[in-house]
Amino acid sequence: MAEEKTLDNSELVARLQDPSTCRAAFGDLIRLYSEPLYRQIRRMVQSHDDANDLLQNTFMKAWQNIENFRGDAKLSTWLYKIASNESLTFLEKERKRAGISIDEQETNLINTIEADTHVDGDALEKKLRQAIVTLPEKQRLVFNMRYFDEMKYEKMSEILGTSVGALKASYHLAVKKIEQFFESND
Repeated sequence: MAEEKTLDNSELVARLQDPSTCRAAFGDLIRLYSEPLYRQIRRMVQSHDDANDLLQNTFMKAWQNIENFRGDAKLSTWLYKIASNESLTFLEKERKRAGISIDEQETNLINTIEADTHVDGDALEKKLRQAIVTLPEKQRLVFNMRYFDEMKYEKMSEILGTSVGALKASYHLAVKKIEQFFESND
């Protein structure tokens, strides 16, 4: 992660928890994590505006709870966990608010990808995004973390609270489903 390259994790946490340095340290935190957290959230919710809102919510929750951060996990792991939970909660609320089934949500997400003006992808990238949104939400999250972020299963396990074996199985199933999507949509 960018944090390990720029700042020592314990130093940043200490600065975040010190009232005299917390604001400047939080600026460093935002600078280090805005882009990777945005990418993770955006892959889940598809909408640029929703992803920006969820990123802000993630940082607000981190700001409100930094004094409770005990350092049991890396700061990056804690932030990814907040962002993941925010994304999954948002998707569930949106589905309930709209009164739609998971299948209808899948169709809506595919339509959103088709109309997205913030992505300048070729046809193959668009097809991959469409395949990914057909995955169940948690499987989609696992796939995105592993495929796009090249995150190790051990770190994903810390973030998601799921065993490494279950994550490997989930990723394998996601890959199979994406392959099937490509085969059936040629």
